[in-house]
Amino acid sequence: MEIKLINKSKHLIPQYETPLSAGVDLRANIDADIEIKPLERALVKTGLFMAIPEGYEGQVRPRSGLAYKHGLTVLNSPGTIDADYRGEIGVILVNLSNENFIIKDGERIAQMVFAKCEQGQFVNVDNLEETERGAGGFGSTGKN
Repeated sequence: MEIKLINKSKHLIPQYETPLSAGVDLRANIDADIEIKPLERALVKTGLFMAIPEGYEGQVRPRSGLAYKHGLTVLNSPGTIDADYRGEIGVILVNLSNENFIIKDGERIAQMVFAKCEQGQFVNVDNLEETERGAGGFGSTGKN
């Protein structure tokens, strides 16, 4: 799959870190450090503009190391970049730890995975087919 990219950042284009990596890292492209205090959020720009092919989306996901070690995660995870969006890719980060976190220019702040997606066609009906689960949700299938 080819993804057209305009890189207005000071950094290299995203790349897969290993041959079997599912996602590419997104880097902060900022002029000054951003401090995110506990429970605060920040929109961090990447300097990247993409043309994602029709039938695909870009999913912006947290980096596991930042989440585990520092409580930093993507607030709307996964964030969706639609195929028709042409603006700069930004990442909404939130600090769920008890300590301030400093984002520096060039830091890997999130990852993006490209996934196929389809638009559903809604059909108005009076009833839905019965299933074993029915309307049970939010833990209705048990604890184990």
